[in-house]
Amino acid sequence: MTEQLAVAVLGANGRMGAEAVKAIEAAPDLLLVAALGRKDSLDSLVDSGAAVVVDLTVPESTEANVRFAVEHGMHAVVGTTGWNGERLEGLRSLLAGYPAVGVLIAPNFALGSVLASAFAAKASKYFESVEIIELHHPDKVDAPSGTAFRTAQLIAAERSAAGVSASPDATTSELQGARGCDVDGVRVHSVRLRGLVAHQEVLLGGPGEQLTFRHDSFDRASFMPGVLLGVRGVSGRPGLTLGLDGYLDLGL
Repeated sequence: MTEQLAVAVLGANGRMGAEAVKAIEAAPDLLLVAALGRKDSLDSLVDSGAAVVVDLTVPESTEANVRFAVEHGMHAVVGTTGWNGERLEGLRSLLAGYPAVGVLIAPNFALGSVLASAFAAKASKYFESVEIIELHHPDKVDAPSGTAFRTAQLIAAERSAAGVSASPDATTSELQGARGCDVDGVRVHSVRLRGLVAHQEVLLGGPGEQLTFRHDSFDRASFMPGVLLGVRGVSGRPGLTLGLDGYLDLGL
């Protein structure tokens, strides 16, 4: 019998965490050894023998959770937002002292979403205009979404490398927020609506044509194949990886 990989889930009582627990329990090559809620001690991770920690908690606690995992030689797969530049640099510095440990931080684990963002970024350098619309349920606390933020960064990097100018915009008068937020020169618009889960459109426009990349997650189960991909692959990718696209052979 193949040895099972020991996995712990943090934030196991949340919607994403509960889905992750079910997915790990259903995977024959994985063994759920701990499912921790907000008030549970991280010390139990050590006792559980977890090799990989899946963090699906809240921005206020994710940095401490990942630091604990790294310092105890555990790999981490992170779907929690709140990782700004300062936090990421701190994590990179920490990982330098633990060269065998891998950490994956992904704003979205839906494989279709990751592919759509990657394809949109590659296509964006061929179009004059680009904007992003992200749509989520009204219980989401951050705007824009981490997925939209990363998509905008990928698009901006592709367009900059290709020497493409910023999208044209003649707006001189606007109500605050009417043109969305600016992420590295890419406009991002956030919609919060009951009935939605997680959706994103990247709109690309040129003379006489428009190309749209849209991805829809109708259920949080859509994120689980990506979570499992990260869990299975993180030990083989030491250091910090941002985005699940780093684990995919996109051939782009």
